[in-house]
Amino acid sequence: MSVNLLSPYQIKGLELKNRIVMAPMCQYSAAAKDGKPTDWHYVHYVSRAVGGTGLIITEMTDVHPDGRTTDFDLGLWSDEHIPAFRRIIDGVHSHGAKIGIQLAHAGRKAQDAPEPVAPSAIRFPGDRYKTPRALTTAEVKETVRLYGDAARRAVEAGVDMIELHGAHGYLIQQFQSAFTNRRDDMYGQDLARFGVEVVQAVKKEMPAGMPLFFRISAVEYADGGYDLDHAIKLGKAYRDAGVDVFHVSSGGEGMAGVRKPGNYPGYQVPFARRFREELQVPTVAVGMLDEQAVAQSVIGREDADLVAVARGMLRDPYWATHAALALGGKDQASIPQQYTVSY
Repeated sequence: MSVNLLSPYQIKGLELKNRIVMAPMCQYSAAAKDGKPTDWHYVHYVSRAVGGTGLIITEMTDVHPDGRTTDFDLGLWSDEHIPAFRRIIDGVHSHGAKIGIQLAHAGRKAQDAPEPVAPSAIRFPGDRYKTPRALTTAEVKETVRLYGDAARRAVEAGVDMIELHGAHGYLIQQFQSAFTNRRDDMYGQDLARFGVEVVQAVKKEMPAGMPLFFRISAVEYADGGYDLDHAIKLGKAYRDAGVDVFHVSSGGEGMAGVRKPGNYPGYQVPFARRFREELQVPTVAVGMLDEQAVAQSVIGREDADLVAVARGMLRDPYWATHAALALGGKDQASIPQQYTVSY
């Protein structure tokens, strides 16, 4: 039987009704600046579950208050955050979707932190950013622990999977790139070490059947940034440490060099295919895959196992249902009973 966008998918204990993923997208809507999700987040995520999405990954959720890009981002640095996340997770589950959380630390991209931290004291480009302080070796180890603590809380809240954000110029990427990591300790000598230790700390808090996803930037576009071969080496280290699925994106270091990102549907898909082929692990493709036929082709060609849709989901909470109607007809669409009259 041919595999398509509407085919079910299973990785470890995670069973998805289709191959459609809602990509993490920051909402900057933690109204009290306390990192807790609000009614906005509840409606935002649950509506995409009603709309037929197989897997929803919540926006970047930070492991420390000063690790947020802005003070309006979500966080999971305290047990007090758990009930608000559990409410959203239960709501998503009640409509047949699965949901996970993306754990992160912004590092030098933490705009509102009084004193951002990073592997090295190198400022992110732009007037909004401060020069960060380089973490001590002991502080790096403490940051690893923060990821593990946040994972424990995510599991307690009821998530189906966890994703680590190692892309788009945030802290894990800052450590894994010689462009931003100029350290001379163990975390500079081995650019994968911080990410590996984070993976290991998080896996210790996860049930055996729960998959760990890792979002990685396959290339950096700044001159002096890493290339795909380096990303593959990182991926092998992270896979061996416990990553089950790679969510493959690119860029994020803050400036473009000779190498430029694409600006067309599917421009990042070859990166996902390379990870899938060389690492022999499932991948999620992302990047301008909002057209349903394009998303379908990614799965049909076996470029990736899952397709993540970002802005398309913002424009249309029922993107998955509309994809099912366009590609497979009404019989394959998960149309809410209350809306069937309109279809």
